Amino acid sequence: MLEDLTTAAPPASWPAAYPQGYAVVDVETTGLARDDRIISAAVYRLDARGEVEDHWYTTVNPERDPGPVWIHGLTSEVLEGSPLFGEVAEEFAARLDGRVLVAHNAVFDWSMIAREYARAGREAPVRRRLCTIALSKELGLPLPNHKLESLAAHFGVVQQRAHHALDDARVLAEAFRPSLWAAARDGVRLPLLECLPLKEWTDSAAAPRIGRQASHGSGGYPSGSWRPSRKRPACPYPNPGRYTADKPLKQGMRVAFSGDTSIDRDLLEDRAVEAGLHVATSLSRLTSLLVTNDPDSGTSKVVKARQFGTPVVDEAAFGQLLRDVEPASEG
Repeated sequence: MLEDLTTAAPPASWPAAYPQGYAVVDVETTGLARDDRIISAAVYRLDARGEVEDHWYTTVNPERDPGPVWIHGLTSEVLEGSPLFGEVAEEFAARLDGRVLVAHNAVFDWSMIAREYARAGREAPVRRRLCTIALSKELGLPLPNHKLESLAAHFGVVQQRAHHALDDARVLAEAFRPSLWAAARDGVRLPLLECLPLKEWTDSAAAPRIGRQASHGSGGYPSGSWRPSRKRPACPYPNPGRYTADKPLKQGMRVAFSGDTSIDRDLLEDRAVEAGLHVATSLSRLTSLLVTNDPDSGTSKVVKARQFGTPVVDEAAFGQLLRDVEPASEG
C-alpha cells in the first residue's frame, strides 16, 4: 500500500546486495552547459540504511559570472572569497569515496562534478550513482511531477531554502531514507548506474548554451546535454518518417533521447542501433521519436519536440517497442 512507503522504521531484513554507503549530493551551478561551473556543493553522507553520518558544504569561486543569482542567491561578491574547486577537490573526494552518489536528476550532478575534476586534472572517486527520480518511479510514488519539492512533500520533509545546496541535500537525504527503506522492504532493485570516467569532453565557449536561465536539476530544471561523445557507424537504412502510436518502430527511424534513464544511456542507445534505428544527438523536424521520462521538462529537445509535433514516449514504452522493430523497406 502506498501509505506504507512512509514507514517510520527500516525493515528487519535488509537486502545483502544493497550498497554499504551513500553520498547525497547537491550542486548549484552557473548554468547547464558543458562549460558552466559549480558555485556551491553539499554532501550528506549516509550509512547503508540511509541514516545520516555527517554533512559538508562549501561555496566555490567559479572564476566567472555566477549566472542566475535570482535562483541560487550567490552573487559575485559572495563567491569572490570562496575557494577554487581545485582547493576543495580533495575534501569533496573524501566525502564521495567508496559511496553511491545520490542526487535528484543525478546525471546532471554527476556530469558537473566529473567535469570539475577533469579541469583539476583528477578523477572523481565515484563509480555508481542513483537518481531519486528513477527510484521514485520504481516505487510507484504518486507524485504530481518529478520536482524535489514534490518528493519532499510526499514524505513530509520541509524545505527551508530551496536552491541552496546544503538545504536541498538535507531535504533529499530525508526523502531518500524512507524511499530506501520502502525499496528494501519490498525487494526493489535499486536503479544504480555506472559513473564512467571522462574520456572525451569539451570545455569551450562554443559548447551549446542550453538552459542558461536555470541553475540546477534538483528543482525540476532540465538536465544538461553533455555526455562523453561516441562515434557510431552511420545508419544504413533510410528514414521512413515519424513514429505512429500503436504501430511498430521501423528500421531507419531517427530516435533522440532526453533526460535521465534507468538503463545506462549508452546501453540504451546501443540497443537502438542494434535494432537498426538512427540515434540522433539533436532533435529536428526529421526526428521520428523522442524518448524521455520527463515530457514536462524544459530541455531543448523536449521544447523542440513540442514545437515540431514530434511523438514522445517514455523509456519503458521504448523498451517494449525495441522488441519488435519492423525491417526497413527494400529498395
